[in-house]
Amino acid sequence: METAFSIREADTGDAEAIQSVARKSWHAAYDDFLGADTVGAIIDEWYALESLRSSIRASEHHIFVATKDSPTREDSKLMGFVHGGPWADEPRIGHLMRLYVRPDSWGRGIGTSLLERAETALEGDGYERIRLEVFAENSDGVEFYEARGYDRADEECETLGGQTRRLLILETGLE
Repeated sequence: METAFSIREADTGDAEAIQSVARKSWHAAYDDFLGADTVGAIIDEWYALESLRSSIRASEHHIFVATKDSPTREDSKLMGFVHGGPWADEPRIGHLMRLYVRPDSWGRGIGTSLLERAETALEGDGYERIRLEVFAENSDGVEFYEARGYDRADEECETLGGQTRRLLILETGLE
């Protein structure tokens, strides 16, 4: 089923809906290998409302949301979001920090559109490359990015909820 949607810059009023999309997406994508309790704790920490609002206000960050087309904003439903900004200590590399779509909207082109919007914004900031991290166990995520021109550049390990997980570092150039 085709869903009409629009992409716009996030505002601080979107924080709760972004947190909700993150919670639903993380549980759908990661519960199998991280566990529901770990996922819940990560969402509570990484997607705290004031932290989200601060990122939305930060000039060096770009956060865009995809909303279901509706005659009024109040009736529109936030379907996904993307968050990009600087990669720490590497001034020519942008960081795709977050890209999540509601599970009931997967496979409709929303993630691709959000990714393209973030890439355009980061390129406009003068970044030459974009990097991101993805769980090695997240085969759908790895396939999504590789199909869109991202290559494996490195890997690292991160401990979450007492579990060590392998993260793949994917990267693409901007032209």
